[in-house]
Amino acid sequence: MGAGTTVLVLLISILAGIYQFYVSPILDLLGVFRELQPLNNFKNCRKVPELKACEEIVLHQPSGLLFLACSTPESRTKWSPAGQLLEDDGSPSEDYIALFDPVSSQVTRLELDDFPDNRGLFVHGMDVVPSASNPNELFIYVVNHRPPKDGLDAKVVGANSVVEILKTNLSSRKLKHVVTVEDPAIMTPNDVTGYPDGKSFYFTNDHGSKVQFGRVLRELLSPGSSVGYCHIDHGCKIVASKMQANNGIVQAPNGTIYIASTTGKSVKVFERQEDNSIVLTDVISCETALDNLSIDSDGVVWGVGFPKLLATAQHAKNPSITSPSCAWKFGVNTGPNAFYGEKFKVEKAFEDDGTLIPSATTVVHDAARGLVFIHGLSAPSLTVCEV
Repeated sequence: MGAGTTVLVLLISILAGIYQFYVSPILDLLGVFRELQPLNNFKNCRKVPELKACEEIVLHQPSGLLFLACSTPESRTKWSPAGQLLEDDGSPSEDYIALFDPVSSQVTRLELDDFPDNRGLFVHGMDVVPSASNPNELFIYVVNHRPPKDGLDAKVVGANSVVEILKTNLSSRKLKHVVTVEDPAIMTPNDVTGYPDGKSFYFTNDHGSKVQFGRVLRELLSPGSSVGYCHIDHGCKIVASKMQANNGIVQAPNGTIYIASTTGKSVKVFERQEDNSIVLTDVISCETALDNLSIDSDGVVWGVGFPKLLATAQHAKNPSITSPSCAWKFGVNTGPNAFYGEKFKVEKAFEDDGTLIPSATTVVHDAARGLVFIHGLSAPSLTVCEV
């Protein structure tokens, strides 16, 4: 073999390695070559146009009522720090937390009471937890992506993000402010799961930096995402690091914590320890990038997936561009193959090209009432279906 041929073979081998280990995973994550597989196991779907741009839905299981973290599609295109949309014109926020009754279709926009920031909330992830001392009282933990203070440029320094703890009850139209939790560990918060003491929570940081060129690709090649724990009396700490673009976080009644990895295309399962650290016990692989998670009364974890991540990014900048999405179910495998190590069963419940549901980011299943609810960061309406 001549020297030229040897060099050519070596070059081809190097390029093949680069493609296999770097280029191919990126193309796969973006869904470049993925063909849509339409699937709809839902029925009698209806729209609720009064509720727009709701990034996350939380079900209050005893009542069947929904809490939603909402905005307007227009404002989402300007201010959405998780997507590096950082245009701040100094105006008051249009974001709000809503209460929705699926039986009467009544929408209630909850009012902030004693809130320290006159610009209001800039909502993202959220959790709603009944109080340990009074089940009628509800604590709401919500990510608040505040714009930076003192005239600093958000495109340079990023958002001044915090987690707010609020409280309310089902008969109230108000959200009373309890405390603002601000800490260096809360860097790029995406979602939060709280506890009934009204003082403690876990949260996900979706990136390792507030602003950086190519953050999504960096999370794939050099993971910097993390999970943090806070207690208002003891401060915050990072409990898991070097993860791939953490997104939704939810906990089961037994304390198991599930975290969606967007670029990792998986759900990571953790167990909480006595010192509030968390230990990874399982990784559930998925076909698509993932966003928010929820867990139904049957113990099944539901998650929204992005079949075409590039289209999702385009939709975030221009909501008139439809983007496909899907819904996944992650449950304990009770079939015969569980004996061979397949601990979890992964099922796709829904996939749409964006016609019915334009770019979903959250799905919630009310197993007791046979309903499923789907919404999206910039979606024009809530979708309610029967299952």
